[in-house]
Amino acid sequence: MAKNKYVAYVSTYTQGDNHGIRIYDVDIDNGRFIEKDKVQITNSSYLAESHNRKYLYSITDMGVEAFKIMPDGALEFINAASINGMRGCYVSTDYTDRYLFVAGYHDGKLTVLELNDDGSIGKITDEIYHKGMGSMANRNFRPHINCARMTHDNRFLLVADQGMDHVNVYSLDLVSGKMRLVDIIRSELESAPRHIKISKDGKFIYILHEQKCFIDVYEYEFKNNLPYFTKIQSQQVLKWEYGTNAVSAFSFSTDYNYLLTSIAGDNSVAVYDVDQKTGKIKKNFMLPIAGEYPKDAEIFPNNKFLVSLNHETNSMTFFAIDLDAHTMVMNGKPLKVHTPNCIMFHKL
Repeated sequence: MAKNKYVAYVSTYTQGDNHGIRIYDVDIDNGRFIEKDKVQITNSSYLAESHNRKYLYSITDMGVEAFKIMPDGALEFINAASINGMRGCYVSTDYTDRYLFVAGYHDGKLTVLELNDDGSIGKITDEIYHKGMGSMANRNFRPHINCARMTHDNRFLLVADQGMDHVNVYSLDLVSGKMRLVDIIRSELESAPRHIKISKDGKFIYILHEQKCFIDVYEYEFKNNLPYFTKIQSQQVLKWEYGTNAVSAFSFSTDYNYLLTSIAGDNSVAVYDVDQKTGKIKKNFMLPIAGEYPKDAEIFPNNKFLVSLNHETNSMTFFAIDLDAHTMVMNGKPLKVHTPNCIMFHKL
């Protein structure tokens, strides 16, 4: 039986180098990367793959760029599009790959763009500016959108606003590409919801709160043509001390049995066991990542290794993990990469 092969895409800021995406062959057996290519793009801060796995989308200074994923994992540029605002920080697609969503941290703006059958980015179909006065003095008392992702039934877009301490829930008109606010999931004041993940079956929503370092778990139901969100767990990542630590990365393992987050300040990574039946999580381990500001991190598809992107120390560090023994051991030397932001595995 042929073994699955993977590449890893790593997005970076470009200071003195215009190659903002690095492509690595993944040595799945030894838990390492081998650089194979690099792509010209300015300040790639976040990446997303289409659900049909044919296209890659990236934030860039002027908006968003689209790439075709080639059979060997190489990227072929398709086109670029403006988002008619300040640079975005997050990008995702709906489950039909007909619309692209861009979250704007700096201007608190959600932008919706059409996607064409060839993966290219089309016109803007909707623009929504979040409004209001937030509670965070160090976030200038205003909206800062950091994440936008669809529920698995493709009915609702969940939009995390760090400045306003809540997640807006929008319905999506698949014909017009227009959004309509239908609900708000409110978080604790000064908690700063940063990222959202959804269970494999779509029944549970996980919200990571950057400032107060905790994860809320919600059960999601659709009934009477409305979304319902019931909080079933609130899991503290580590003791909250104002301004000392901030959680950053948030990702599932490929099999959805584990959920990972990283902590800047403490410079560690925490991995949780996921009960896929109840949706609840339990800490497996939390250990240091041998770098500063682990902005993103991922568990390898075989659940035997872990990689951390250390933004302030310009490195990726690799670890062998044993999820039964709750251990993590450094696996070789750090790999140099300038100001890494985001990582994504792609199966060839």
